[in-house]
Amino acid sequence: MAERLAKRRPPAACRGAPHRIFCVAILIDQPMWPAHGRLWAHLVSDSDLGELHAFAHAHGIPHRSFDLDHYDVPEEAHARLVAGGAEHVDGRELTRRLIASGLRVPARDRRRNR
Repeated sequence: MAERLAKRRPPAACRGAPHRIFCVAILIDQPMWPAHGRLWAHLVSDSDLGELHAFAHAHGIPHRSFDLDHYDVPEEAHARLVAGGAEHVDGRELTRRLIASGLRVPARDRRRNR
C-alpha cells in the first residue's frame, strides 16, 4: 500500500509542501444526482473521515448531509467547495479513490444502517 500511495500524485493543495508526510484529499464529483428539485454532488475524503467532517463544517455543509461515507452537497455549493480546496474529479475517480481508502460503505451495509 505504501508503494501505491508514494506513486499517487498529491492533490493540488499538498503540492509544494514537502514538510507534510501525508496529505488528505477532499474530493468532489460533478453535481448530477437529482433529488428534491435540484442536482447534488458527493464530497468524500480519500483517507480520513475526521478531515472530511472538518472540511464540510468549515464550509457550511450541515452534518445532516452526511451519508455514512460521503456528504451530499447541492449544486450551488460546488464552486465554493472547489475554491475552498476540494479536488474536482469525475464520479469514477471519486468512487475508485473512496474504495481504495477503505472508507467506502458498500450498498449491502448501507441498507442495514438505515
